[in-house]
Amino acid sequence: MTDQERIEIQKLIQQEVVPATGCTEPGAVALCVAKTCETLGCEPEKITLRLSKNVFKNAMGVGIPGTGMIGLPIAVAMAVTAGRSERSLEILTISPEEVIAAKQWLANHSSCICIGVEENCDKLYIECCCEAAGKKAKAVIAKRHTNFIYISKDDSVILDQKTGVDIEADTNAACDTPKLSVARIYEYATTAPISELQFINDTVVLNRAAADEGVKGMGLHTGQILMGHANGDIVHQVVARTVAASDARMEGCTKPIYSNSGSGNQGICCTLPVYEFGKRNGNSDEEITRALILSHLMSIYIKRGIGRLSALCGLVNASMGVSAGLVFLQGGNIEQIGYALKNMINTLAGMVCDGAKPSCALKMATGVYSAFVSSRLALEDRVVDETDGLSEKDVDRSVSNLGRLGHDGMDQTDNMILDIMTHKECTCRND
Repeated sequence: MTDQERIEIQKLIQQEVVPATGCTEPGAVALCVAKTCETLGCEPEKITLRLSKNVFKNAMGVGIPGTGMIGLPIAVAMAVTAGRSERSLEILTISPEEVIAAKQWLANHSSCICIGVEENCDKLYIECCCEAAGKKAKAVIAKRHTNFIYISKDDSVILDQKTGVDIEADTNAACDTPKLSVARIYEYATTAPISELQFINDTVVLNRAAADEGVKGMGLHTGQILMGHANGDIVHQVVARTVAASDARMEGCTKPIYSNSGSGNQGICCTLPVYEFGKRNGNSDEEITRALILSHLMSIYIKRGIGRLSALCGLVNASMGVSAGLVFLQGGNIEQIGYALKNMINTLAGMVCDGAKPSCALKMATGVYSAFVSSRLALEDRVVDETDGLSEKDVDRSVSNLGRLGHDGMDQTDNMILDIMTHKECTCRND
């Protein structure tokens, strides 16, 4: 692998593994609202949001940091009263006093916010129009959570990067990245100078801090309960610590975490099982660092084929990254990593995304437990047969098959999930 190829891969990881506060879909919506308000130049009298169904469903039931509330209206209010677009996906990090001001604004202006679903658009699409005193501004985010493709004020177009290209359809098309494969990811993770990989350890600091909050009892208390029954078992301890961070994040913890491919839960999942197991397994710091790179980069690679948002739960690709890291930490080779990935594909391929909410911790537990099972089988050279389901002899073709399922095959599933979620009889947790 050339020096330039290593630089490109490092840039890819650093672009996709970034800090975020709260769920990234409400965060991206708040980012779009803040940019539109800044463009308008004054407080809006009317805010109209048009969202892809994937963004809409992921913002319906998740806690908004520091508010004790769920859903988009409070996130919009925070963007109007205290949002700064330069904060990117940490835009929902605001002071307690600013939270109070946002709640007061929302109480007086809730009728000013109109939120709807845009039918014919990218799977990640956020369009915001703000109006006040005869002026109008518009901003559009698409394809990635922080990617503005259009900004205008009145009749003046400030930015227009609209294209018909679906950059998520090809695993290697986005962001001018080098071609990736399981073999190239393994080569990078295991041969790059360790000094070039140390940046990935930043993920551990933030994501462990979120886990520390979660084990106190947040969300569904999944991590707290599992830890209480771990009885010294390493696997149960690792899973408990991991899902505790999701408990905290989905409940609205104000601590930022490191995300992966635009998802905080994916970032948590790629980080904590690998780190926590490595420490308990007696691995060296260098081995843990390389395993973290392997986990994060493998997840990024798999997610490219699935697409940024999908009806296929993002914890599928994240848990697959974990399985690769676990095999590496236990002395496995590249062939056995391929076995683990194929075992995971034939285990989790059907896990759907039904929005971001506290029970995502349960999906994370399922994914991480599966990673332990799949990696253990792989270390014993046991792998699903190439005639089974989505699996093929070649691991990259197997990954591609999973991508096709998530990107193209589950569109109708997305529609059904959204219809169910918007017609439920339930009591809102904001009441």
